[in-house]
Amino acid sequence: MTETREGIIEVRTSPGCLWQVLWFAFIGWWLGQIWVGLAWIAMLTIVGIPLGAKMLNSVPTVMALRQPPRRVLVEQGRHVALDTPQRPFIVRAIWFVLVGWWLSALWIEVAYALCLTIIGLPLGFWMFDLTPTIATLQRR
Repeated sequence: MTETREGIIEVRTSPGCLWQVLWFAFIGWWLGQIWVGLAWIAMLTIVGIPLGAKMLNSVPTVMALRQPPRRVLVEQGRHVALDTPQRPFIVRAIWFVLVGWWLSALWIEVAYALCLTIIGLPLGFWMFDLTPTIATLQRR
């Protein structure tokens, strides 16, 4: 008899660590910098802000193939995907305009610097994962 745990769990669908490191080493480091630059260029216009914010939210995927975790409810052997409740849009918009855009720029550059060293690579990837939260207060 197999026993299943009930409750809410987080499921990640990212490729393995080796693929993520290889992607970052050969593609992610330069593509990510271009991606972030284009995001900030898009945010210079009122019309481009939503696109730029969405691009910043996808930085972990572009940089290191890291997917956001999905929250799943396990109940009686069934798996049901849950949506993460987000903060109110107005709060996220005010945060982004006053703090998120410049703090996320500094955050990403520090993450880049950490990724230049092998010992800093895990912390740098963790920081890339948090970029959407820093930029737009997006909950994962």
